[in-house]
Amino acid sequence: MDNSKPADSFISNFLKMESASGIILMVAAVLAIILANTPLSNFYELLLSTPVEVRIGALEIAKPLLLWINDGLMAIFFFLVGLELKRELIEGELADFRKVVLPGVGAVGGMLVPALIYVYLNQHDEAALKGWAIPAATDIAFALGILALLGPRVPVSLRIFLTSLAIFDDIGAIVIIAIFYTAKISVVSLIVVGCCIPILAILNRRGVESKSVYIMIGLIMWVAMLKSGVHATLAGVILAFFIPIRSKRDPSVSPLKSLEHDLHSLVAFMVLPVFAFANAGLNLSGVTAEQVFHSVPVGIALGLFVGKQIGVFGLCWLFIKLKWAQMPSGMNWGSLYGTAALCGVGFTMSLFIGSLAFEETGVNMIFDERLGIIVGSLTSGIVGYVILKFSLAKPAQK
Repeated sequence: MDNSKPADSFISNFLKMESASGIILMVAAVLAIILANTPLSNFYELLLSTPVEVRIGALEIAKPLLLWINDGLMAIFFFLVGLELKRELIEGELADFRKVVLPGVGAVGGMLVPALIYVYLNQHDEAALKGWAIPAATDIAFALGILALLGPRVPVSLRIFLTSLAIFDDIGAIVIIAIFYTAKISVVSLIVVGCCIPILAILNRRGVESKSVYIMIGLIMWVAMLKSGVHATLAGVILAFFIPIRSKRDPSVSPLKSLEHDLHSLVAFMVLPVFAFANAGLNLSGVTAEQVFHSVPVGIALGLFVGKQIGVFGLCWLFIKLKWAQMPSGMNWGSLYGTAALCGVGFTMSLFIGSLAFEETGVNMIFDERLGIIVGSLTSGIVGYVILKFSLAKPAQK
């Protein structure tokens, strides 16, 4: 019996899904921009500012729809990121230290250099400096979607390198959000979060596999995190690390992988497109040259387009030359540089950090950060695609 077909079918479907999710993300973003620049813009803004309130006794959560999307739906996204991270750390690519050195240092460079470029261009403006982390992000859904357009010429090692680098980038984003984009702390709410964590640990230790139990505790932790001042999306990451990766009753069953599989389509086809639609609306009416060339959009665009290429490729080149890391098999300097350029597609993660930096802190630079993100991500995606198209070998003709 040939067992290769199911695996081949799964990989094929997965790659198709990555490509499709990138296209849907792009359509959602373009639709938001169109609505923001037509007479329908009032309805678009009205929709996002619609107040949504949940009240249970004295407990009240009242936010506009936009913040429900950014705080609620994105918690699901970060939950999936946490599941993928745990799986990779335990039995995936990140479990082998030799394989994580290069994407790890690439991620560090890809966060550090873009942030430094932004800070350099905005050092004169204290309010603008709040957005220093915006160009440090990489949108893995978009990046893999662009990579999928190149078809079978893309070696598996390149996909693994880009995915691993993006996972390290997500870890960096989680740390940045937790440390730098945290509001006033509520000690009582943090105590509730602190009580949820040992309960999750006990459930994991005893081999409890019921998804509903974990989700219920996770929901309580999300509400407490929301009220604590620490960004609520971090609750998704914490919860993910307590989902069992192996069933004690049947080691061949993985509750974590099952949940990850169930959530992948939801995040790819609903969570991220809805987030993009809600956050990408850029009203270009009455735009002046002064706004376009303001230090905020220029800093973000240059950080994503120039900073990612210098940071990712530069540190990887250095480590390879010093023989502290090896070039992944099937890759060359051209494909490594193209991948570095592709990392400049920040989009959803950059928009998310931008919402924390400006929208939720009251600093009115939403137009500036959206313009910089769109320009930087678009140019990075195009340049990365072109470089990879010419640097990767064409598949052999059958």
